[in-house]
This record gives sequence, structure tokens and C-alpha cells, in this order.
Amino acid sequence: MSHTIRPIAILFAALAATAAAIASPVASAQLVRMDVVDRDTGQWLPEYNHRREGWIAGMPGHRYGVRLTNTTGERVLVVLSVDGVNAVTGQTAHPSQAGYVLEPWQSTEITGWRKSYNDVAQFVFTSLPDSYAARTGRPDNIGTIGVAVFRERAHVRPMPMPAPPIARGNSDAAKSARSVSPAAGNAYESQAQRIGTEHGEREWSPTRSTEFVRASTQPNQITQLRYDSPNALASRGILPRQSPHWSSRRSPQAFPGGFVADPPRDYRQRW
Repeated sequence: MSHTIRPIAILFAALAATAAAIASPVASAQLVRMDVVDRDTGQWLPEYNHRREGWIAGMPGHRYGVRLTNTTGERVLVVLSVDGVNAVTGQTAHPSQAGYVLEPWQSTEITGWRKSYNDVAQFVFTSLPDSYAARTGRPDNIGTIGVAVFRERAHVRPMPMPAPPIARGNSDAAKSARSVSPAAGNAYESQAQRIGTEHGEREWSPTRSTEFVRASTQPNQITQLRYDSPNALASRGILPRQSPHWSSRRSPQAFPGGFVADPPRDYRQRW
């Protein structure tokens, strides 16, 4: 079945039905495929694997979009994190938060930080100090793009059965579960992060609210990409270093390009 791009719904309702606990994904299947598109060149950014992490190279100053594709025949909820910040709410990202709901087989492109039901602030690769996360005092997870994906609870009418025995809940454990948060990343690796994602110009991006009840408190999929500038990835050994443009022009060439320049004013004195 072909993937189609439709208006995407955003989830704010029914979040109380889930716990805030985070744990490892309960399934490794890729329910949602995540790709990144350079909107200024129109190119899909290739992924490079390095030390068990996926990396992409972002060009500073370029706008980008996160393409989400539902590979299943059911609705799914996608919580999108950019630089450790929820792209819908602006909160420090956690799987229990609001996200986008994709219809079966739907493909859509998220192009910015959600500002309202009508517009977003564009995702733009920028210098680290100018990134939204750094400007809001949260620099630890800059250079990451990730999704937490949830299946929807099936709406099945149960058959009448005798009531089961009652067991009291553990309130202390519930409080502990609600307080769990993801561990903060290390902002200072051996190779320092060079770029982040800017809170760019506003653009039209309409959406609406919908309800979604998660089938579990744990995400069925967590996927993360890391990104940095091409030069930074080259310094990490992820990308090959680019040779200078002049390196192939050390020998004389009959057609070096350009136009005829004025001769030096004192050219007669040279003869």
C-alpha cells in the first residue's frame, strides 16, 4: 500500500491513562520509520553508523524536516524529541508526553517546533549557542533527534466474567514510577558538539487535537539519530575529510576559469 501524506493529528487528550514510567521498548519492530530531509536542498540526509549509533550531517543554516512514516495498518502515537526537547510542548522530552498521531500507513513531515494548532517555528541547523535547547538552558542533549512510538489500545467489548479479586496498589511504587526521568546526556564528549536546532521562522502547519489511549505504559519503539556538522563528523572519523578544492589544481591548467583581469600598473617596468 502506498504511503500518503495527510493532515496529522496532535495528541493532548487521554494522557492521564498512561503512567510516566520509562523503560526499555517492549518490542524492537520499527513501527515508524524516521528520516531527515534537508529542506533547502530537497535531499534526504544519509545515515552513517558509527559505534552503534546512527549519525547524519546537518549543514548549518539549512532548514530540515523529520519525515515520519507509519509502517503499520493501525494508528500509532509518536512523541518527537529534538535536542532532548519535546517538539510539541517544549518540555524536556519524555515518552509519557504529548505527541503526533499517525493514521495507518501515513507519512508526514514535521518541520518545526509546534507553536499552535496552525503554525510551527522551523527546525534549522545552527551553531550550538543559538539552538533552542541551549537558549532555554538545556544543552545536555543537543545533537539528537528521537521518537518514542506507542500502539493504540484496542477497543474490544469484553465478555461478561466474574469479578476478579482486588489487590491494593502500591502507592510508593506508583510515586516512584511517576518521578522517573531519562538520564541526561553528556554535553562534553571527546569531540564537542558543534551544531544544534534553532527556533526558526514561523510557517503554516495546521493540525488538530484527537484522543489516543496507549496500549502500554512503555513505548513499543524508541529510535534515535545523532547529528552534527560535516566537519565535526569528519573529525570524529564518521565522514571522510574533504580535500581542499585547490588540491587538484597545483599543476598549470589551460582553462582555469574566471575573466581577464587588469594588468599590474607597473607592468612596463618589468620588461
